[in-house]
Amino acid sequence: MEVIKVRSLVKKYKELVALEHLDLTVNEGEIFGLLGPNGSGKSTAINCILSLLSYDKGEIEVFGKKMSPKAYDLKKMIGVVPQEVAIYEELTVQENIDFFCGLYIKDKETRKKYVEDAIEFTGLNDFRKFRPKKLSGGLKRRLNIACGIAHKPKLIFFDEPTVAVDPQSRNKILDGIEELRDQGATIVYTTHYIEEVDRLATRLAILDKGQVIATGTPDELKRMIKKNESITIEVSGLTEKNIADIEAMGSVYSVSYENGILKAESGEGKHVVTDLITFLQKEELNIGNIYSEQPTLNDVFLEITGKELRDE
Repeated sequence: MEVIKVRSLVKKYKELVALEHLDLTVNEGEIFGLLGPNGSGKSTAINCILSLLSYDKGEIEVFGKKMSPKAYDLKKMIGVVPQEVAIYEELTVQENIDFFCGLYIKDKETRKKYVEDAIEFTGLNDFRKFRPKKLSGGLKRRLNIACGIAHKPKLIFFDEPTVAVDPQSRNKILDGIEELRDQGATIVYTTHYIEEVDRLATRLAILDKGQVIATGTPDELKRMIKKNESITIEVSGLTEKNIADIEAMGSVYSVSYENGILKAESGEGKHVVTDLITFLQKEELNIGNIYSEQPTLNDVFLEITGKELRDE
């Protein structure tokens, strides 16, 4: 089932085109990663999907129905965990979760159970009577999540949920997101920590200039780019002729040598490491440690969107 279907979405701010005929599909039960440089249209797209923003052209369906500002039957099935912690400082942890759950769940007994489930799920039981000012950054993030998921939504948007938290809290949050998926939720996940998407995402899309420029599984996207392997070899005495000979190898497209470290990037090709070692041995050069790395989603992101700095 297509939980989200966006077709030819256009959003303009006067002369600025934020979304240019955007097409996007999110399927039931997946963690869908949404990546893009600053200003690529991620936030605009999400706000349009949630009907928090109007748009100029296009169609948006959620759970097979047209999304609109008054589609309350759809909105009650959606949870949002924003980047900025959105909680009430004057309320305790339990009171915050109860308040946000109560926006959707009116039956008191059901709401009470749901609040307890959210507290248990986020590991906040020992802090239920604390007010936010007494919580660490990681605990506030977990409270933010509890408030967004307490009503047991079927579709959840996570926007940078691990910003400025310690590694333990970050791991707890990522484990929780995977558990929500295992419980049947569909998740849309945006982050600047690309390794998180590599871990979590069933599928992802990279946005730039208001359009989807690449989509697929993490492995599919890694196969799209030129880089297939990065090789690092400790070797002394490499000459300019040696470097030129390495550059001439058919599958090697980038070579650098500095302070006794040879770095080579290869495209499609087999036995590149073996060929390099054979060449260096033939030249009677002393070889030290050898490292080989496969491409990452960060490599994909930079190759597709470019390395230039973007304005906020």
